[in-house]
Amino acid sequence: MSVAAHVVEAHGARIPVIGLGTWELRGRTCTRVVEQALQLGYRHVDTAELYDNEGEVGEGLRAAGIAREDVFVTTKIWPSHFAPRDLERSAQAGLERLRLSHVDLLLLHWPNPQIPLRDTLGALCKVKRAGLASHIGVSNFTVALIEQAVKLANEPLVCNQIEVHPFIDQSKVIASCRRHGMATVAYSPVARGGVSRHPLLARIAQAHGKTPAQVSLRFLAQRGIAVIPRTSRRERLSENLAIFDFELSEAEMGEIARLARRDGRIVDYAYSGSPQWD
Repeated sequence: MSVAAHVVEAHGARIPVIGLGTWELRGRTCTRVVEQALQLGYRHVDTAELYDNEGEVGEGLRAAGIAREDVFVTTKIWPSHFAPRDLERSAQAGLERLRLSHVDLLLLHWPNPQIPLRDTLGALCKVKRAGLASHIGVSNFTVALIEQAVKLANEPLVCNQIEVHPFIDQSKVIASCRRHGMATVAYSPVARGGVSRHPLLARIAQAHGKTPAQVSLRFLAQRGIAVIPRTSRRERLSENLAIFDFELSEAEMGEIARLARRDGRIVDYAYSGSPQWD
């Protein structure tokens, strides 16, 4: 089975399990990495207004020569642009930077308690109906916020993009997503390299002839979670794709799951006070 065949489905969206995260990738490096990733077989690229690289991501997409309909492109709106008119302008501006007619998935990047969620979601749904995004969703939403969002949105929310890796317990949020038919997309899936230093992951990796990072990505993929690791190195791009030729046993999955902690969070952005994490 090809890498492209591995997808997570949610409300009609088919999100490739392996994607390329582009946070902190800039300029020519960003364009090169996006192009290389697509040529290696990636079919999912994640960017954001905040990353200030949508233009370079778009250049990489064009340079790779892959048909537009074969690549799943995600971008995210920053919370300071959640007022309805601001959100609509930001969505359009993102497409202009990417030089695309639409994105496959448009997300709210972080919660913003200063602007009513009803208003923001109304604008996000309007953007989808206007054809600027095939699908919409959220990022960094808690269980309570997911419940609110699903009730307020009059278009399906297909995913919640959150920090997930072996060291953080996100079980409540993931369960909430599943209850509402939403996919979970994991950023920082190898804990910014932290998995490479863990003896349990190293032992399991050695047993499979893999790296701890590959074991961590496989662990999430086996749970039906899409992953968007970020790298600028070609060998890492290839390594991150090579997780579909082995399977973790039930016992190994259980051992890794027991590493999760409530305080395992790496990313915590206080836009106006972080949400009360689950």
